[in-house]
Amino acid sequence: MKRRYIGSMFPFEKLKVYVLIQDVNFSVLRYLVSNKMIDLFIKDQWKRASTSIALNLAEGTGRVGIKDKQKFFIIARSSTFECVAILQIIKRQYSMDGQIYRIIYDQYEEISKMLLGLIRSTRKTAGMN
Repeated sequence: MKRRYIGSMFPFEKLKVYVLIQDVNFSVLRYLVSNKMIDLFIKDQWKRASTSIALNLAEGTGRVGIKDKQKFFIIARSSTFECVAILQIIKRQYSMDGQIYRIIYDQYEEISKMLLGLIRSTRKTAGMN
């Protein structure tokens, strides 16, 4: 018997931050594919860091303990910071278009703020102020 799809099964799929992370990852991958001049190491590092944001958010939402959740949300936010640093390197070394830079930068900034909100909410839940 086939199951009917009735919506998101996993908690992270319901988070606005997850949708935004998917959007920025799409933009990053599209940019990297279209720019063959960028060093392969930098490309790989950016792909891994950007993917890490989504993966750590997903893993954090799957954890039961508050401290465990918080740890993965912090790692996701740290990966966001790493992506911004890579973005700045690419802008400077490879003359990234200013408009593309601004769009991706703003997305990372919003993701960082949303992840900080998740981190703070886990602290409140744990009574850690």
